[in-house]
Amino acid sequence: MAVAGFQHVNTRSADVERTKAFYVDVLGFRVGDRPPFASRGYWLYLGDQPVLHLVQRAPGETHHDGSGNVDHIAFRAVDIEGTRAALRAAGVAFREAVVPRDQTIQIFVHDPDGVQVELNFAR
Repeated sequence: MAVAGFQHVNTRSADVERTKAFYVDVLGFRVGDRPPFASRGYWLYLGDQPVLHLVQRAPGETHHDGSGNVDHIAFRAVDIEGTRAALRAAGVAFREAVVPRDQTIQIFVHDPDGVQVELNFAR
C-alpha cells in the first residue's frame, strides 16, 4: 500500500493570526517548528506531530473549491467540561452529538475560517 500514515491537514486562512489563536488558545494546540516557506503561516502540533498547517491567504483571495466534499476534520479530545468552558468563554458556538455504538461524545465547532472541527471524547 502506498499510504503508510496520516501526516497533516492544511488550511488557508483569511486571518491566520485569528485562526492560530482559536486553535492554540481555545483548543490547546501548540505552535511548533515550521520550515522557512515563503508563505506566512504556522504549524500547529499535538504532541510531537505537526497535524495542522495554517497558511495566510492573500488579501482579497477567497477559498478555493479544490477540497471537494471534505466536510470536517476530527481530533480525539480530552476534558470535555474544560473544552465546553473554553468554547463558551471564547463565545464560540458549538453543538454536541453522541455516537450510538460507543457513546463517544462529539463536539462540533467551526474555526474562524469556517472549517468544521469535530472533537471526540471517549466515555
